[in-house]
Order: sequence, then structure tokens, then C-alpha cells
Amino acid sequence: MTTLPIAHRGSCRFCDSLLEHSFVDLGMSPLCESFLKADQLNHAEDFFPLAASVCQKCFLVQLQEYVTPDNIFDDYAYFSSFSDSWLRHAAKYSDEITERLELDTSSFVVEIASNDGYLLQNFVARNIPALGIEPAANVAAAASEKGVESLVAFFGKETAARVREERGPADLIAGNNVLAHVPDINDFVGGLKILLGDDGVVTMEFPHLWQLMEGNQFDTIYHEHFSYLSFGTTCRIFEKHGLEVFDVQELASHGGSLRIFAQHAGHARARTAAAESLLKRESEAGFETLDHYLSFTPQVERTKRRLLAFLIEAREQGKHIAGYGAPGKGNTLLNYCGIRSDLLDYTVDRNPYKHGRFCPGTHIPIFAPEMLEETRPDYILILPWNLKKEILEQLSFARDWGARFVIPIPELEIVD
Repeated sequence: MTTLPIAHRGSCRFCDSLLEHSFVDLGMSPLCESFLKADQLNHAEDFFPLAASVCQKCFLVQLQEYVTPDNIFDDYAYFSSFSDSWLRHAAKYSDEITERLELDTSSFVVEIASNDGYLLQNFVARNIPALGIEPAANVAAAASEKGVESLVAFFGKETAARVREERGPADLIAGNNVLAHVPDINDFVGGLKILLGDDGVVTMEFPHLWQLMEGNQFDTIYHEHFSYLSFGTTCRIFEKHGLEVFDVQELASHGGSLRIFAQHAGHARARTAAAESLLKRESEAGFETLDHYLSFTPQVERTKRRLLAFLIEAREQGKHIAGYGAPGKGNTLLNYCGIRSDLLDYTVDRNPYKHGRFCPGTHIPIFAPEMLEETRPDYILILPWNLKKEILEQLSFARDWGARFVIPIPELEIVD
């Protein structure tokens, strides 16, 4: 059994139990979205432990708060609208939830971590009153340009009370990939309780811990993600704050996510068969036992060895390798595996914010996608592997010179 050294133990952010067991240790890593400008390359960088623990009482997998959210979201590099598939995902959700909850011009929709307005723009187009709550001012400004009203703030009980007093209760509170990003998960879920109207519904999407483990998705562990959630643990967290998770959808997004539906405890909506089924399946798979979580590290170490062996052999053969994408997960992978420009010439990204910058820690340069056609690498390493279908279609032109595509997760795969 893997036990944490005394110096690395903290307390569980949900139940306050002592954290004694390691889930996986990815070494020291910089903040995954802290892309560097050229004049910063000779400066010292901050590296922090990237080690996840599992609580033996509530089974919440978590990082300690080595970095405050203020440092992470001060000048954020992630803009949701640069993924076409994510925009389609958001539009589909908007259609479905509007019909399911019968939302109209008298309703009030709030999205937490609303980013650049990628989701709420769909409600604004229907004249449904909407408010985004987004901590990164530079990203919120992009939402405002789309006509999405945005409050620049972190969400919790204080912000929830202020919004409710000024705007009234919310009929729908949505949050995509935010529940895992909050260090004080009790304050966050407590805020949902305060802001939600009597008949309102909360939907939260987040990567499913089951898929992280089964799909070997260790690169989705980074400092922005403080918690890694199973369905059972999520239900326990919401129950503590007077909210009941009554439905769940299993989604393909981000390598396998859950969309949960919650209401005030005691509301008339019954728990669905889908929710009951997932609770049962998680229990049968071992998510209510500590040993299940302690089996993850060996497969992570095996993936690292296989990817490095391939890259080293390709370089020895004189091959050129470039990357596609500069996502947060990619920087976890690159830093954990020790992949720098001696193995990866450069990477490209559709987000202009990242062009001319360098990946944190590894200093791999980032260019616009046109660089691929200019240099014609032999291999292209797809770092946002969760979008591989979309990206392989975008890169179909690279087949003209015989480029092959490298998918690192869940297992090393070479695609002709």
C-alpha cells in the first residue's frame, strides 16, 4: 500500500480526514497554462508538486492547494471557442436543457466559469436572461464582446448571495469543467445551494474519475484541477449541502465526463435509473474501496516508458517530430515524461494567444498550424488526444507528405 511521507500529508478538502495515501505522483511541474514569452526563457520558473492523494474515508482524489486560484486565473490562456466540437457540444446542451426545463424569457440562467461565452451565447440568442461568472478578466472580456453579461469573480457562498440579492434566484445553474477546479469545494457547492431557485436545477460537467483511471488519462491531472471525482463521491458532497443529485449522463467529452443534475433535497423529482445504475456500477468496480485507487501508478509509469522509447528511437532514425496543440494536459505529459525540444521540434495551436510563446517547463516553441505544412514533419504528436477525431480531420493535408500521427493516451498508438 502506497503511503504518503509525513511531510506531504494534508487534510481532505471535503471531509477533513487526514490524507495518507498516494494516488499518483507526477513529480514537479509548472502551472500548465503559464505559457512563456521569449524574454522569460532565461528567468527562473516556479515548479510545484503534482502529486494526487486519495482520501480513505470519502474517496475524493485530490491535489493539495499548492497554488491559489488567483495565480492560475490571473491571465488565463484557455478560450473554449477554439474547439469546434466543444461549441457543438454546448449548443446541443442548450437546446436540450431549454426544452427539459421549459426555459423562456422569464427564466434566469447562470453559468459558473463561463469562459468566453461559448455556452451562454446560445441562451442570449433565445432572449433568455443569462449571467456568466468568470474569474479570468481577459477571458470574460471576450464573452462581453459576444453580448454575454459577465461578472468577474470566483464563485462561492459570498458571490452566490450577492448575485441572488441583485438578480434573484437562478432557474438553471450550469458549470462545465469547474467543479474540479475549486480548492474549497464545500464553499462552492454551498454557493450553488444559495443561488438556486426553489424549483431550479444545477447541471455540472466534469471528467469522470472512472474514465481517468480506465483510460490512463493521467495527463488530465494538473494544478488547476484540485479534485478528481467519482459519481458516488460527488453525490456525497452535494448531499452534505442540502442538494440531491437526481440524474446523470455519461458523456464522451474530455475523454469521458459526467453531467450531473441536482436539485434542492426533498424536491419531487425522483432519482433516475441512470443515477442508480451508475452508483451500483461504480461500487462493483471498486470505487468504494481504497485498494482500487492504489493500482493506478504502475500503468502511468508504463505509458511514460513506452512514449519515451518511441520518441528516442524515431530521433535516432533521423525523424522529425512536431506536436499538435498546446493544452494544459499536454504540458502535464511533456513535463512528466521529460520531453523537450530535443525530442519534439515544436508544437502548433489554433489559439493566437499562444503563438510565439513557449510551453512551460519544457520551453517547446508554439507556432500557428501553418508551420506543419512549412516543415513537413515525419510524425505529429497529438497532445489534445481527447479531440483526436476532430484533429485528424483537420490534419488530413499532412498525409500528402506521408506524416504519421502519434496518439499518446490511453496507450501509444501510431496512425498512418
